[in-house]
Amino acid sequence: MAYVILIIVIAVLGLGAAGWLLLVRPRRAVTARPAPPSAEAEAGAPRAAGGDGDGAPAVSQVRVAAPEIERPPPSAGRLSALRGRLARSQTGLGSVLLNLLSRATLDEQTWEEIEDALITADVGVTPARQIVDELQTKMKVAGSHGVDQARTLLRAELLAQVGPAMDRSLRTAPHAGHPAVLLIAGVNGTGKTTTCGKLARALVGDGRTVLLGAADTFRAAAADQLQTWGDRVGARVVRSDREGADPASVAFEAVKEGIAEHVDTVIVDTAGRLHTKTGLMDELGKVKRVIEKSTTVDEVLLVLDATTGQNGLRQARVFAEVVDVTGIVLTKLDGTAKGGIVIAVQRELGVPVKLVGLGEGPDDLAPFEPGAFVDAIVG
Repeated sequence: MAYVILIIVIAVLGLGAAGWLLLVRPRRAVTARPAPPSAEAEAGAPRAAGGDGDGAPAVSQVRVAAPEIERPPPSAGRLSALRGRLARSQTGLGSVLLNLLSRATLDEQTWEEIEDALITADVGVTPARQIVDELQTKMKVAGSHGVDQARTLLRAELLAQVGPAMDRSLRTAPHAGHPAVLLIAGVNGTGKTTTCGKLARALVGDGRTVLLGAADTFRAAAADQLQTWGDRVGARVVRSDREGADPASVAFEAVKEGIAEHVDTVIVDTAGRLHTKTGLMDELGKVKRVIEKSTTVDEVLLVLDATTGQNGLRQARVFAEVVDVTGIVLTKLDGTAKGGIVIAVQRELGVPVKLVGLGEGPDDLAPFEPGAFVDAIVG
């Protein structure tokens, strides 16, 4: 019996000692691992006060200064200002056509060469045939084959094919208490997200207030890229904190907040590629339908890479089957693109080219002007 009592006493004393150690002994502080230094910190940002005095940095957050908001120039007249870039990439076509048209004799072989030059420039077979037929008739009536005469006739015919009477205005003004909503579509690699940012910048330059919706949730850097564009001009970006989130829900939230904040224009960047079994076109249609539960979609702009030629036309056909495309944005028109794509895509979809990208700069997106475009081709 005494043996049992002794064991109980020892157990009680042991538990008491353990409790004393837990309550009285000071606990070790848990220090969060500091984040890697930012670029500003490495460049010499001031160290927060509270170090231990022997050179060890204190654990603190480096506050990054908000980017300075820029004041973009207005969009009016941009294409004329950038016409030199357009001319550098398009004068090859104009030179070939003018040389052929100013020959002393315009025989059947020459006209075939003219048609081939137009087709090579992505004009398309049917429009090329029409241009040749019209030029043949007008050259016979004029009777002169000089360079100046050829340039005048060629300019008039190309301008007619580009369609100077098409409505190229962008509906960006608020209406009925709701912002204008622009849906930007296109496959990855065409410059779609960059176009969203440049368009927001142009609208801010025109005095509009803009909100951006980062509904391209399947490309890792898309939301960050859009955020950078928005920060530069003071346009807020609505985005999901989860990669692969439902694009339609992001678009809906962007429009909802745009209505609540009374902004002029909401620009929604859409996915150009999906990793799910849902087709890209199905998802795009869903985004548009969800937005239309709150308000109308004023513009559906399809972004095409002008250097892809006929492949771009195939993309345009697929998108046009799902959503009512209201306008085309042709990017990279300053590079190796051939100007005939303007004629071909408008003929294919029956909608105008409204914007063109003519460089990598932030203000290189310009409203499309048929006259300036044709002048860049014929010189």
